[in-house]
Amino acid sequence: MTNALWYLGRGTGLVGLVLLTLVVALGIATRSGRRLPGLPRFAVGALHRNASLLAVTLLAVHVTTLLFDPFAQLKLVDLVVPFQGAYRPFWLGLGTLGLDLIAALVLTSLVRQRLGVRAWRAVHWLAYAAWPVALLHSLGTGTDVGMTWMQLTAAGCTLVVVAAIGWRYSPSFARTGGWRTTAPVPAPAIGRTQPSPSGPDGDRTYQSSGPAGRTYQPPGPVGGSRAQERS
Repeated sequence: MTNALWYLGRGTGLVGLVLLTLVVALGIATRSGRRLPGLPRFAVGALHRNASLLAVTLLAVHVTTLLFDPFAQLKLVDLVVPFQGAYRPFWLGLGTLGLDLIAALVLTSLVRQRLGVRAWRAVHWLAYAAWPVALLHSLGTGTDVGMTWMQLTAAGCTLVVVAAIGWRYSPSFARTGGWRTTAPVPAPAIGRTQPSPSGPDGDRTYQSSGPAGRTYQPPGPVGGSRAQERS
């Protein structure tokens, strides 16, 4: 049972790192407003949200399984206060720090409407800090860091994030990715009447915008019908 908890904790932690890498890259892609190959723009944002939710879920499973694993020697305080653990305190503390950063992202996203867009975006930049912390935590606490597949996974995640951040700050990122801006075409006013300049006798006439283009002149101040309708 102990080995099962350890393997489950390691597996969910590694998959969570891959998903966090995907979240960072998709967040930058969503910010650019561009479409990805085979995905429209709205699907990029939806994929980013779903990957974020799945990463948080796997992180919860990762922490819970290691909390009950006697080999990890975790306490509840180690989930909040970094660098206090008995097992590899520095590398374990990096994991606690990353957990705190991601918890801040989740909590601020839940109160985004009350927090405001600017404050939410400022806190959302913590995702960039959470990724390297999570990577170092995975490399420092894992017993399989010497394995080739683990090294390839870490190298692949690093290349993806470095490439995404490099693109984020490149001049090409500022150019819009296919957005088209067209001036709105006003709809024709049908059946409305608009005042036209005064007629020769000082009375105002009304020009109809209907298909017949008729002009209506209201009655004068003295009784009697002065209505005229000219086609």
